[in-house]
Amino acid sequence: MALTTYVKGRAYDWSHAIGRAAANGTGFNYPQTMCLGNDGDIFVANRGNENTFAMRVNRVKIGGPGEEELLAEFATYGETDGHSIWPFGVAVDKHDNVYVTDEWTNTVSVFDAAGKFIRKWGTPGTGPGELKNPAGIICDAGGNVIVVDSGNDRLQVFTPDGKALTQCGRSGSGKGEFNKPWGITLDNEGNIYVADWKNHRVQKLSPSGEFIMSIGTYGTLPVPENAFAVSYLGPFISHTDPPGYPKAGILNHPTDVAVDPDGDIYVADWGNHRLCIFDAKGTPLTHLVGDAQIMSKWGQQSIDANPDMMKAYRRARNIEALWRFCFPTAVDFDPKTDRIIVADSQRNRLQIYRKVRNYVEFQANL
Repeated sequence: MALTTYVKGRAYDWSHAIGRAAANGTGFNYPQTMCLGNDGDIFVANRGNENTFAMRVNRVKIGGPGEEELLAEFATYGETDGHSIWPFGVAVDKHDNVYVTDEWTNTVSVFDAAGKFIRKWGTPGTGPGELKNPAGIICDAGGNVIVVDSGNDRLQVFTPDGKALTQCGRSGSGKGEFNKPWGITLDNEGNIYVADWKNHRVQKLSPSGEFIMSIGTYGTLPVPENAFAVSYLGPFISHTDPPGYPKAGILNHPTDVAVDPDGDIYVADWGNHRLCIFDAKGTPLTHLVGDAQIMSKWGQQSIDANPDMMKAYRRARNIEALWRFCFPTAVDFDPKTDRIIVADSQRNRLQIYRKVRNYVEFQANL
């Protein structure tokens, strides 16, 4: 089934979904961030909660529809080395080491690709090299680690062993200033993109941390007249009114950002339940809202094993809401496959699209 959005020479085909709600094993529990490994596997940091204690990192083979496979599970809940309390960011370096930030302990734990614990570093505080609620994390081409030090409204650069090198940013809403930054990515030139969560924008910085441009402006999802409120279940709050997604350039608490080899920018517009797409200059192009009309393999396994679940599914007056994103938290782009991978957090799944370049709609001669 080709569910396609197209704009200005680009098409985005929905491919498939991966996941289901699970405290462990084949599924996710409030996926927070994610990153691609060097071999194309996806590493997903699960936030969990105090009821499930499902905090962990999954390593998942994506494959085609129905080919997903759980490869490893690590950084599970606990206070000792190799465990986590509130896992947040995850990154992989060129040597396949996996770095996981813990927002509660203010540390970064390092694992090998199979999930074996190697070391941990980080000290809580506000001084140079200290961390307060670390969020996103990424490894640069030189092997250093950039941490989004969210509670301190700055970025910090460390060696793989945790030695502080430099920092940029401060609290505020001006150029190069942050208010609870979240996700981070790099483009092919090493420029830094940061989802500036409470400033409702993405900032692009040079490799040395100098401000280049700001992307997006603040705006929220409109509420239909006959509805009570936008619920935690997503934007569909009425059986009669269509979703009123705002225009693509408006953001509401963006949580993550990705950049493809063409320079196009993908932003997880968390509060507006969608993925916004911009060109390399920051001009809005379009948005994706989720199109999971086909159940994921793991989700179908749950339904097959629980007949009452299928009965409840049939009772739904309108299942379109289930297709859509609900508070998407993370996005990544795989340049080897042209896949856009979105962490659909409240639905405990990933939705996957494929970008088609140089797209031209057919010409009908009438």
